Amino acid sequence: MTFDPGGRIDPGRARAGGGGGRRGVAVGGGIGGLLLLLVGAYFGLDLTGVVGGGATGGQQAGSQEQATDGSGAFARCTTGQAANEDVDCRVIATAESLDAVWSQLLPGEYAEPELVLFSGAVSTACGEATSDVGPFYCPGDRTAYFDTGFFQELTDRFGSSGGPLAQEYVVAHEFGHAVQDQQGLLAAVQGDRAGADSAAVRSELQADCFAGVWAHHAASTPDPDTGAPLLQPLTRTDVADALSAAASVGDDRIQEAATGRSDPETYTHGTSEQRQQWFSTGYDGGDPAACDTSTASL
Repeated sequence: MTFDPGGRIDPGRARAGGGGGRRGVAVGGGIGGLLLLLVGAYFGLDLTGVVGGGATGGQQAGSQEQATDGSGAFARCTTGQAANEDVDCRVIATAESLDAVWSQLLPGEYAEPELVLFSGAVSTACGEATSDVGPFYCPGDRTAYFDTGFFQELTDRFGSSGGPLAQEYVVAHEFGHAVQDQQGLLAAVQGDRAGADSAAVRSELQADCFAGVWAHHAASTPDPDTGAPLLQPLTRTDVADALSAAASVGDDRIQEAATGRSDPETYTHGTSEQRQQWFSTGYDGGDPAACDTSTASL
């Protein structure tokens, strides 16, 4: 999905954070963090204290000493052209598009989550996190965190398409968790974090569906500052890129690549087919109400 080259974006939408080498601690709700959970479950290890400790709650502390105003760090990120050429700018522009879409779909309800782009490791209200966990949303400080190096991992390690909508899908998925948080839907995950029919899987599939809802509306929703959409209409290639990204992080695909087998009892995010299906549900209809995965047949 291509940004309007003349569109305007605000580099201050994101903060810069990270640095250092502290490793091994992660928080839940992310796409990459599921890898540690799956490996731990397969070998009989309980890693839920390391991955997922803050998935459904947390203090409203702002443990953000590493994060700084992004207006300087991302000063280059002012136009749609920059978003087309620079991955950091693309995340920021995608966040602004998501803000516009969800503000229109949920007027008076949606609150823009904070956005931090980090490298190495970062402090959050959900704990210390490293780049190993991939992108994630922390309810404790209502912030979406991205180490944009993950997008190369998505291609090289997981076999996803490298197209822009593959990356934007990841951003939209994490913002989907922010929408869930604001609607009080994350609490159901507590205590039911694994299994093919678990609340965790249903939550992740709903976030995929919300990502599809955004994709449906992105090219027709005007940016409130310019009156014109930031994104140009999707092509078939764009949609294929998003579906490729969704498939690449399915529990079954990751487990089979890592261990040679798939164990539904340890699923946390859903299969490749399910993730594609729910993204498509959101994209085809553009209706958040169609994303109710709580009682759907998976």
